[in-house]
Parts: sequence; structure tokens; C-alpha cells
Amino acid sequence: MTDTIHFEGIAAPLLTPNLDTDQIMPKQFLRGIDKAGLDKGLLYDLRYDAGHQLRPEFVLNQPAYHDTAILVAGSNFGCGSSREHAVWGLQQYGIRAVIASSYGEIFYSNAMNNRLLLVMLPEEVVQQIMADVGNPQTSKVTIDVQTMTVTSHSVSAPFSMSERHRHMFMEELDQIGATLAMASQITAFRQRHWEQRPWLKEVAYATKARLKRPWFLRSPFM
Repeated sequence: MTDTIHFEGIAAPLLTPNLDTDQIMPKQFLRGIDKAGLDKGLLYDLRYDAGHQLRPEFVLNQPAYHDTAILVAGSNFGCGSSREHAVWGLQQYGIRAVIASSYGEIFYSNAMNNRLLLVMLPEEVVQQIMADVGNPQTSKVTIDVQTMTVTSHSVSAPFSMSERHRHMFMEELDQIGATLAMASQITAFRQRHWEQRPWLKEVAYATKARLKRPWFLRSPFM
């Protein structure tokens, strides 16, 4: 459980604001039928030039940031299309958390539901952390979900998150796991629903069966 409560590692600065999901995961990497290999497409046009050679000046291509686990990003990170592949690609690359002042709304939900931690801090605080991690000697950042605190070389700042998302990280649950944890309550609700509204039970099945009958036998009462 500690692994999803206490995030610590090398953080890399991504200065660009409005870095959208098309840049995070370009469209040519969306052709697969599963999630495999998305790390190769992450930030492809920033990591590689037109000849598909690594850009040595890009931060994630620099030796000091090869083991980056946390991104410190510009505002409105993850805006644009709703592709969940952007989240999966970040996770496959090894990114466990992002720190920014704001996020695209759909990206935020996709990330948190997949347990990619997004921390939101005031822009001036993000800039301070970005200055810290811009120096490889002070690039370590710690994020504690239990105390909801971010610590860098020169900054210790509180952050907030919804109780639902905090619970998911504390209990190592993604959205599906959080739903399954409520299986007994869901079953009880379903039972009450059918008891109170029996005419709705299996209505789709009954309609399908009725439509298979000859037209003169398709009375809803038959």
C-alpha cells in the first residue's frame, strides 16, 4: 500500500503550457487493440525529430532524467481530445505522478481513475518546483497522499484531492476496483429496485422475445 501513498523519485520539468493529449500520445500510436507499447509513442514529436532520431536537448532524453517518475508540467496539461491512451502511455513510460497548476478536465478524470496521480498546485508554487527539478542535482520530489504534501528541494506545499480519489490511492484501487469494492451495496440496490419496480425487470429481454413473434402476436400483454 505504501507504494501508492508515498511517491518519490526524479522529477522532470515540462515547461510547455497547454500540452494536449495529441502531443502526449500522437494518433499513429492509437491503432493497436490493446494497451501494449504505448510508452514508445509518449511525447513522440518532442522526444524525436523528423528523422525519428532522439532529440538530445529534450529533457526526458537527457541521462540525468532517464528514470523520471514525476513530471512537473505547464498549465492546462492534458487538454484536447479524451484519449485514455495518453494516461496509459505515461504510466508505461514510468510516470507515476504529474504536478501542474491545472489539467484538461477529461484527462484529469481518466488519470485519477487509472491511478496516475495528478497534483494541482498554485502556478507560482509549480514554478518553484520546476526551478528545483530543472537542476539534476535537486530533481528529487516526494508526494505523500496520506498527508497530501509535495516536497521538493526548496518547497513543501499542501495539495487537495477529492475524498473518493484519495481513498482509491490509499486502498490501491482503480475505478473498476472501487466499483467492485461496493458489490454488496450494488446487489442490495438492484434487489430493492426490482422489488419496487418488477415490471421493469428484464424488459429488454422480454421486448426482444416479443419482436421475434409473428406481428399478429406482438401484443405487449402476450
